[in-house]
Amino acid sequence: MQYKDYYETLGVKREATEAEIKSAYRKLARKYHPDVNKTKEAEQKFKEINEAYEVLGDKEKRQRYDSLGANWQGGADFTPPPGYENFSFNFNNAGGQGFSSFDGFGGFSDFFSSLFGDMMSGQRSSGSKRAGFTGFEGMGMNFKQKTQPKENLDVTKNINITVKDLFDDKPIKVSFKEMEKCNACPPHGAFCTHCNGTGIVQRNKTVNVKLPKGIAEGQKVRLKGEGKEDITGNKGDLFLIVNIKDSKYTVEGSNLTQDIEITPSEAVLGVQKDLETLHGKISIKIPAGTSSGQSLRLKNLGLPKKEGGFGDLNGKIKIVVPKNISEEQKELYRKIQKLEK
Repeated sequence: MQYKDYYETLGVKREATEAEIKSAYRKLARKYHPDVNKTKEAEQKFKEINEAYEVLGDKEKRQRYDSLGANWQGGADFTPPPGYENFSFNFNNAGGQGFSSFDGFGGFSDFFSSLFGDMMSGQRSSGSKRAGFTGFEGMGMNFKQKTQPKENLDVTKNINITVKDLFDDKPIKVSFKEMEKCNACPPHGAFCTHCNGTGIVQRNKTVNVKLPKGIAEGQKVRLKGEGKEDITGNKGDLFLIVNIKDSKYTVEGSNLTQDIEITPSEAVLGVQKDLETLHGKISIKIPAGTSSGQSLRLKNLGLPKKEGGFGDLNGKIKIVVPKNISEEQKELYRKIQKLEK
């Protein structure tokens, strides 16, 4: 067989970066895509540049290819190193996981299959995912639709927390369900009992999260390595977006606002009232003549600050009329009403 110089095919130097290789591949792919270029040579050229990118665009394959040495000449006779000659791979029967739909373009070369056939059996490599070979049977589709980005293993979830969760200095448990690609599917398209042939599995995940002091609504907490995992063991991160849901408090930074309910008579005459706070029960004095909507500032009874100390608790007065009052009370209110005229 003949040695193939994949660097020459893509028009890049052997020391080219991943970005340079990717850029060169995209330009050539656009130029020679059969939907764009109708010449006889375009089809073969398109196949060659995809084969070159399949190798140079994948770190592991590129490393194996480079190990052959840089002194080979394009078109020269090539004998695989010991061990490579035993690799065989049927690209026409990859169980939907490989490149069976590439047959319309002649498949990969013998040179490629002799070096990388072992890497292509079973699951498709990360390089093939990046190159976007999900099947060329739909060649009528826009070429950009065939290009797939590298798999994102990060996971983002919303979590609802209370003010007490923010106040307590201990981890909270967060549970959620995650859908991810099945990594247990057998090769060659055999039926997978783990995912029932769907290729997707659902798992229940529980993590312990220590909320940092001063975290606010909409901010993210990052848990490294708690995201999805691919077939090679690479793990993404889990990002938790904080949503504060609390029926008792309103949060403004490290300051809290809490309603304090009093009756009309308490508003007029003033009252000593017990109040439950995050820091414990306290007794506060509400002065006579307090109106609904007024606030009482209670220092250092709010949430922990990032820099240390605590914010304040604002007690917002809310005058509430008793639902059940006696006739005697009603008569007294009537007298008050007459006096106010």
